[in-house]
Amino acid sequence: MEVRILAVGDVCGDPGLQFLEKTLKPYKKENDIAFAVVNGENANVVGITPRQADMILRAGADVITLGNHTWTRTEMRPYLDERRKILRPANYAPQCPGKGIDVYSTPFGDVCVLNLLGRFTLDSNTDNPFPIADGFMDEIQEKIILVDFHAEGTSEKLAMGWLLDGRASAVWGTHTHVQTSDACVLPQGTGYITDLGMTGAVHSVLGIDKDQSIGKFLGDPPRRYDSAKGPCKLEGCVFTINTDTGRCVKAEAVRLT
Repeated sequence: MEVRILAVGDVCGDPGLQFLEKTLKPYKKENDIAFAVVNGENANVVGITPRQADMILRAGADVITLGNHTWTRTEMRPYLDERRKILRPANYAPQCPGKGIDVYSTPFGDVCVLNLLGRFTLDSNTDNPFPIADGFMDEIQEKIILVDFHAEGTSEKLAMGWLLDGRASAVWGTHTHVQTSDACVLPQGTGYITDLGMTGAVHSVLGIDKDQSIGKFLGDPPRRYDSAKGPCKLEGCVFTINTDTGRCVKAEAVRLT
């Protein structure tokens, strides 16, 4: 048996949330998507609130993953302890609220989802994600294993993909908001893409108002980021996975506008 699993790139601001609400459930139905993981890291432009997390789940996400802005909103801390369907990176210290890995029951069997945070240029106070991922692979019993690696460096993401080839069903990168063209199945059967892209305004700089971003690079004083307006897109990747082996047989980048 084969199932189609959708990974959705970082939802950015209210435009991204609204577009996700409009498109995710119809896309899942029309394309026979059995399970969807959505990165909600930037739902509040920087970070996410409990209300926004609930919106993403109602929109059709089965699991929400996060990243380096996990702790931006302090009200998320009890939420992370109370909800199983939202994960923060597993390589944060163990005393941090929430979990970075969990197993979810589905009609086609149990699915393990792991969220990790890269360290290159992110100035994140985290443990090294590579030995952590390596150790988890030795412990996980489920056949279907999905990994969201929220990281800046393409080299770091590629290295994680190769480390987990043949051990995870799919590994994808998030954080940089620009969809890469390398969706593939690695030699040992792991689906991979370096970055899913993002869900938010098309005419923007990573979902942010383009004039504000230009001003920042020109030297304007810092201020809170504003979401760009206008037409939106949803970017991600569909992984077709054999439920008997846990191996990926096809990886396809998607973009909805």
